[in-house]
Amino acid sequence: MAIRVYNSVTRKKEEFVPVNGSKVGIYACGPTVYDYFHIGNARIFIVFDVIRRYLQWRGYDVTYVQNFTDIDDKMIKRAEELGITVAELAERYIQAYFEDAAALGVRPADVHPRATEHIGEMIALIETLMAKGLAYNVDGDVYFHTPAFAGYGELSQQPLEELAAGARVEVDERKKHPLDFVLWKKQKPGEPAWESPWGWGRPGWHIECSAMSMKYLGETLDIHAGGPDLIFPHHENEKAQSEGATGKPFVKYWLHAGYLNINQQKMSKSLGNYMTVHDLRQVVEPEAIRFFMLSAHYRNPINYTADLLQQAQSGLDRLNNVVYNLRDMLNKLPETAEQSAADKEKLAALAVYRQRFIEAMDDDFNTADALAVLFELARETNSYLSQAAPDRLVVEKTLALFEEVGDILGFFADKEESVLDSTINELIERRQAARQAKDWAAADAIRDQLSEMGIILEDTPQGVRWRKK
Repeated sequence: MAIRVYNSVTRKKEEFVPVNGSKVGIYACGPTVYDYFHIGNARIFIVFDVIRRYLQWRGYDVTYVQNFTDIDDKMIKRAEELGITVAELAERYIQAYFEDAAALGVRPADVHPRATEHIGEMIALIETLMAKGLAYNVDGDVYFHTPAFAGYGELSQQPLEELAAGARVEVDERKKHPLDFVLWKKQKPGEPAWESPWGWGRPGWHIECSAMSMKYLGETLDIHAGGPDLIFPHHENEKAQSEGATGKPFVKYWLHAGYLNINQQKMSKSLGNYMTVHDLRQVVEPEAIRFFMLSAHYRNPINYTADLLQQAQSGLDRLNNVVYNLRDMLNKLPETAEQSAADKEKLAALAVYRQRFIEAMDDDFNTADALAVLFELARETNSYLSQAAPDRLVVEKTLALFEEVGDILGFFADKEESVLDSTINELIERRQAARQAKDWAAADAIRDQLSEMGIILEDTPQGVRWRKK
């Protein structure tokens, strides 16, 4: 079965056929590093982390690029407020990004280019656009002339006139057209600046991503990813300036995630519902945030509430418990001499579950349906483990499937409990001895000690199991 992806340009699902055989180039717009990233950003980072993992699992050689915008108006303003340089501000929040992203299970990109380290590539691209009559200089500010590019509006699927009428654009009487956008900004007093053919200044926002993505992935990318708010003007402008410069398609598949709302409202600081991952992960398990983000199809809007996050935590706990129980059971079961017909059916069913997971992910990376498959498997697994004598091979293969798909979705990675820690094992044995001696006070004290260590005990017909809180 072929992977099908929804392309924002064509507004339909298309078979995924990379430009260069098995090699896949993905560019995802990263953060402007003037603050901690918010949970709306987190959805983008998590979703495209999973898409990258899945494509790799399906055998593609993926190069994943995610940039850092480390110079722009917001950064200059914030650095002034904090009394530090823009470079110091950028370094602070780039490190914060890596810490928060790691907590969410988001793997680092293959390349994390910074805008300030690619000024030369941006200047060269602007010079190409000027030579082709697609850009013009006005007293040190360089603009892209949108009417000169015939395909402008293709991504947002609106004619130039309608875009101009409905857009919130920067007013500048020097521009030839209201939708012309800045490629190079003339330096203002006190601002960071670089030397260019048009004088000292700095790049505009849109030119950064074109220059950096084409440097690392070539003139035509397989996938360009981002949030829905980037379709216009950012991605529309990227597309225009890149294709205007090269004469080639810039991106084969444009992928955009849906909006995230807070209690059915748009997230904003003015409404008091603005949440950063840095703050949220101090009070909730980061893996639950990841689970919540993947519980809906990535293109659908998702609504965040405390109750829905708690539901996500509960769902994650159910899956984690199954994995814990499988790992614990595997340590206790002997090799099976001969399998029953029922056990053979269980093994055959695992292949069906695996295929259903693949079909869900092949259908435009539908993580919601993929998780539904896992929950169904979890229910059957719990029922199977409650039997008096589960088959070792069935337990082993079931655990392998959970871990295989968990590696794609980003779960179960750091919960290896296959070998009991010697200290915990000793405490469990002491508790068992106390119970046999009917010393209930001692047994309860050991349980409390383990609880303080973050360990939960479960007394089952097969013996004592333990898991982390």
